[in-house]
Amino acid sequence: MTKAEKVQFVIDTLEETYPKIPIPLDHKDPYTLLIAVLLSAQSTDVKVNQITPLLFERADNPYQMVKLSVEEIREIIKPVGLSPMKSKGIHGLSEILIEKYNGEVPADMEALESLPAVGHKTASVVMAQAFGIPSFPVDTHIHRLMYRWNLSNGKNVQQTEKDAKRLFPKELWNKLHLQIIWYGREYSPARGWKLENDIITKTIGRKSVLKAYEENLNKKQKRTRK
Repeated sequence: MTKAEKVQFVIDTLEETYPKIPIPLDHKDPYTLLIAVLLSAQSTDVKVNQITPLLFERADNPYQMVKLSVEEIREIIKPVGLSPMKSKGIHGLSEILIEKYNGEVPADMEALESLPAVGHKTASVVMAQAFGIPSFPVDTHIHRLMYRWNLSNGKNVQQTEKDAKRLFPKELWNKLHLQIIWYGREYSPARGWKLENDIITKTIGRKSVLKAYEENLNKKQKRTRK
């Protein structure tokens, strides 16, 4: 297969597997999405979706959020981890949204990235999912799969994002990044990965990855037989 054929195979397989794709983080508007994505750093979507209703019950917009102290926010979000940094970020960005943007989340990458505790990935997710502006946020699943599929060299997430944007059509970015995340979780996880269930990697996977998987499988089988 040529690189173009591999890319098309990925697009077709993902479209067949996930014709409709749910957005992993519960939210009702750009602000609640921004807060949910910020909270998801080094946490799980499941945990974030358990905590955000408790936070949003108290404050689901910047005007209400700034009435809470950083300590109050921290107490609510503690279960998701990194609460000291995240609580300061949530309070700080809410103040800035009120001061600079009339309480609205700006649909602008640079403006989003300038907010406290908002990195490139968080800003990209908000651009894609809140505003429908083509972005390709790269999380650990996408980074891992782009390497396994030999579509990126795995050097860093910045390189993976560049490669994804170069290889995939822009009009598909917003859907594809979610499809790849769900595929990574269900069929190509970092742990407990079973190649026989992972049709994409089995078909177009990087040779060194497939070889390492095979060798690891053989070792396990030998240990089992002893």
